[in-house]
Amino acid sequence: MQALILAAGMGKRLKELTRDSAKCMVEVNGRTLIERMLFQLDELNLTEIIIVVGYKAKELISFINTLNIRTPIIFVTNEIYSKTNNIYSLYIARDYLIKDDTLLLESDLILSDGVLKKLIDNTYPNLALVAKYENWMDGTVVTIDDKNNITSFVEKKEFDYRNIDQYYKTVNIYKFSKQFSQLYYVPFLKAYIDSQGRNEYYEQVLKVLRVIEKSPIKAEVLEDEAWYEIDDVQDLDIAESIFSDDRFTKIRSRYGGYWRYPKLIDFCYLVNPFYPPKKMIEEIKANIELLIGNYPSGIEVNSLIAGKYYGIKKEHICPGNGAAELINSLMKTINGNIGIIFPTFDEYPSRMNKNYIVPYYPKNRNFSYNCEELMNYYDNFDIKALLLINPDNPSGNFINKAEIQRLLEWTKQKDIRLIVDESFVDFVDSSDSQTLLSEMILQENKHLAVIKSISKSFGVPGLRLGVIGSADEELISFIKKDISIWNINSIAEFYLQICGKYTKEYSLALDKFKFIRKKFIEELRKIPNLRVIPTQANFVMCEVLGGYSAEKLSETLLCEHGILIKDLSGKKGINGQYIRAAIKTSEENNLLIAALHNVLGSASRAKSFSIKFPQAGGF
Repeated sequence: MQALILAAGMGKRLKELTRDSAKCMVEVNGRTLIERMLFQLDELNLTEIIIVVGYKAKELISFINTLNIRTPIIFVTNEIYSKTNNIYSLYIARDYLIKDDTLLLESDLILSDGVLKKLIDNTYPNLALVAKYENWMDGTVVTIDDKNNITSFVEKKEFDYRNIDQYYKTVNIYKFSKQFSQLYYVPFLKAYIDSQGRNEYYEQVLKVLRVIEKSPIKAEVLEDEAWYEIDDVQDLDIAESIFSDDRFTKIRSRYGGYWRYPKLIDFCYLVNPFYPPKKMIEEIKANIELLIGNYPSGIEVNSLIAGKYYGIKKEHICPGNGAAELINSLMKTINGNIGIIFPTFDEYPSRMNKNYIVPYYPKNRNFSYNCEELMNYYDNFDIKALLLINPDNPSGNFINKAEIQRLLEWTKQKDIRLIVDESFVDFVDSSDSQTLLSEMILQENKHLAVIKSISKSFGVPGLRLGVIGSADEELISFIKKDISIWNINSIAEFYLQICGKYTKEYSLALDKFKFIRKKFIEELRKIPNLRVIPTQANFVMCEVLGGYSAEKLSETLLCEHGILIKDLSGKKGINGQYIRAAIKTSEENNLLIAALHNVLGSASRAKSFSIKFPQAGGF
């Protein structure tokens, strides 16, 4: 068997990265695509490797000749690469195609080791390597039957997002038998070029063969093996995170966007796993064309809409592009020292000069505290503001509303602005409402500012929504002037407009969440070398014992099990090995429990949780 690599293209979408070199010379984590591919092919004991070159051919050939590849390499040059597409590059190498069984590859791919061997080991002679369709994929899509026969090639104009569960993306790697090339592919390749021209894609021939000759091509389906096609800088960025030796650092430094990694389970970022309901999603979908084609309302109208939901005057509330936008504006108004309890959500201290932060560190391993302790401590300092995240992040510590009333009175007497972030308060086990976000409470305490992240409570982080409420109209007015008049988009505005219709569903979602949280914590407490800290939030903080490193545990969970958690070991205010994990659906929680048993538990205990995980790099 031989390999044939198409490497003539210019890679225009990679811009300056391909200005002076061929597309396959782009480096992923310091290693070129072509180098990686050639060394993988070199392990397969092939008879030869044919490479069709074109753009920057001389430089590419020179580089390849330095690699000491054992398999003989033959170069074929596409002199008119700038006027043709890959169908012509394959056509000019057709004489090689009919000489032997062939692995056909495109040079802009990066693959985990072992992927190509799957094609070699499969005894079926004609195969297309495919992967289940994911949202990041672009290009040729196929459907297959229960015997892995390719039943159709789906063109862009035929692509239907309602049918994506049936689609598989071609990886642009094929295995053709010598007989198939001689009898079918090459004759049809020539006929197609003669009729349609040279500026097409070679997979079009496979589509024609599928219709006319019912060509015997089956799919070899990738499972957890990693691969990526690199067409632009975003592809390159993601590929570097997937194929890095330090995947852990690269993945966690992205701070979101994990929908681009469909096999990754995100226990790091905190959302409500049981909301919004399906009907609400359908309502948003039904209006999406209208929403993306129109400007959102200005800040005053959206303040009215947000105020309607919370029962607050529009002069006393302001919606934000996530709570983070509001935090940034709010912290600008603090003229003097601010008391902050550590460890904390870093968005607050990062917006202040550290010289004005008066830290409070709880004196216990659970990082718990109460209002009495805060008042006694800060009574000795001149502070202009005090921040209380309730329930706290990352500890999950909670102070009930009745006790906070004492803190409200104390801060009022001391002329201290009390900032309460209650992004997680809806998750509290209480028969009484624990929110301070009400018109009456704000009116009675004009020194109070309440921030709430709608993203976390309502499970819509992609909408970037938060609110701040205060009866200090000068404060709210400043924030509205500080942010953009169109600070939230039309989809977020529409969500605020309709969310009041779904209060019953929200209440049921919270009840379900609290039940799941209880069960999750019970299982976490059974894991050796893990101490669970009490929580009233939608996450749980744990101490890692037994000499295990929180960072190493987090890295192992990500790289070996495809699970991302929060490593807290380097966070200010934490001395020890701690992690934080979101609480998700029962199925997802069970995966984390099993993975933690495998990593932290005994070998015998780990065997009882024999769940199949994605391979390293499989996301």
